[in-house]
Amino acid sequence: MSQKFDVVVIGAGPGGYVAAIKAAQLGLKTACIEKYQDKDGKLALGGTCLNVGCIPSKALLDSSWKYHEAEEGFKVHGIEVKGLAMDVPAMIARKAGIVKNLTGGIAALFKANGVTQLEGHGKLLANKQVEVTGIDGTVQVVEAAHVIIASGSKPIDIPPAPVDQDVIVDSTGALEFQAVPKKLGVIGAGVIGLELGSVWARLGAEVTVIEAQDKFLPTADEQIAKEALKTLTKQGLNIRLGARVTGSEVKKKQVTVSFTDATGEQKLTFDKLIVAVGRRPVTQDLLAADSGVNLDERGFIYVDDHCATSVPGVYAIGDVVRGPMLAHKASEEGIMVAERIAGHKAQMNYDLIPGVIYTHPEIAWVGKNEQQLKAEGVEINVGTFPFAASGRAMAANDTGGLVKVIADAKTDRVLGVHVIGPSAAELVQQGAIAMEFGSSAEDLGLMVFSHPTLSEALHEAALAVNGHAIHIANRKKR
Repeated sequence: MSQKFDVVVIGAGPGGYVAAIKAAQLGLKTACIEKYQDKDGKLALGGTCLNVGCIPSKALLDSSWKYHEAEEGFKVHGIEVKGLAMDVPAMIARKAGIVKNLTGGIAALFKANGVTQLEGHGKLLANKQVEVTGIDGTVQVVEAAHVIIASGSKPIDIPPAPVDQDVIVDSTGALEFQAVPKKLGVIGAGVIGLELGSVWARLGAEVTVIEAQDKFLPTADEQIAKEALKTLTKQGLNIRLGARVTGSEVKKKQVTVSFTDATGEQKLTFDKLIVAVGRRPVTQDLLAADSGVNLDERGFIYVDDHCATSVPGVYAIGDVVRGPMLAHKASEEGIMVAERIAGHKAQMNYDLIPGVIYTHPEIAWVGKNEQQLKAEGVEINVGTFPFAASGRAMAANDTGGLVKVIADAKTDRVLGVHVIGPSAAELVQQGAIAMEFGSSAEDLGLMVFSHPTLSEALHEAALAVNGHAIHIANRKKR
């Protein structure tokens, strides 16, 4: 007799494991299926985010930034460093230790909340039955009143640069280098490409980023993107825009990449090449032909605003559905779905999902950007404040970038907050909280911000929206 559950979750990434825990907390008998194994052949929960994405990349970003600071930033503080060296294997080992601790933590949370952990590949059958194929090939079928699909995404492969995880790697392989490549190529100037390129550039690699699009960070606010391009170029990233890769050839542990740009055909040779052109949903062998679940024209599982699929009682969340491929988006969808299964009227505000690029300075935003609002014909007022005028940023010797607040010209309601600079992700989150409660720029300006803090830059930018900034000269309204 097959096991029966109130909720079965396929996938234990940031969407799946959160959904499973929340469902169990709400009194639902819950199981979560995961097949991913670590290098030791042990089940590793947490999905791409914890194992080969958000967490390990941030560990390397932080390690590499500390090295960069020691090499170039400590002198201004009166700190002299002699004999500085980077132990790359130690850095990679530290990253692996963090991942192991966090994935083990999820297993402990499953146990604490009563979530049944099923190891293997999950496949949705008809009538909300789920087939679980174990690592050893054994098959069992479990029954569910509700199913949540959270199978995630995987890196996109491109024919001109086939990944071998040796010379040509994807984002996963780029987290495992045991030495700093002398010359590093990165295909794709998106979040992943810029973050990974930054890691190795800080440690001494000569980095070239090849991007097919003519515009840099086209989804970001243009003013922020322009500042980011200037800053990252100054840091040593050679960013080639409008460059389309046409082929690659690996010889003697090096790869020669062919691409075309405005000047014609080009070739560059690298010691390592990272392919970071985006991610695609994981749906292979996920849905039986008679499961009833439909895919959209791009291969994502079709869902409504509450993540319900075409089959009653079956939901899908995270990277496998529409919207930005972000861990925090997946987690909140998981909570929303679990709440709705339990009978609560939960919903999610898709207009206020923050985006972050963890370069240094960080780049972050929430809400709409200036070009979007202008295209929609919305009259706006804009306030900006540079970190160069922030006492706290000066004290930290971290004054690059700015905070930008955009408000409706008629109602003064904040429509977007965009930041490039120190702690950008944290400042944008403050903006997201304000926007969730419908705050105006005046509301932000009337709040008391502690001094000296980086948050004061958000305060001043909000004041600047209506020409009331104190610590910079005010510009006339647009």
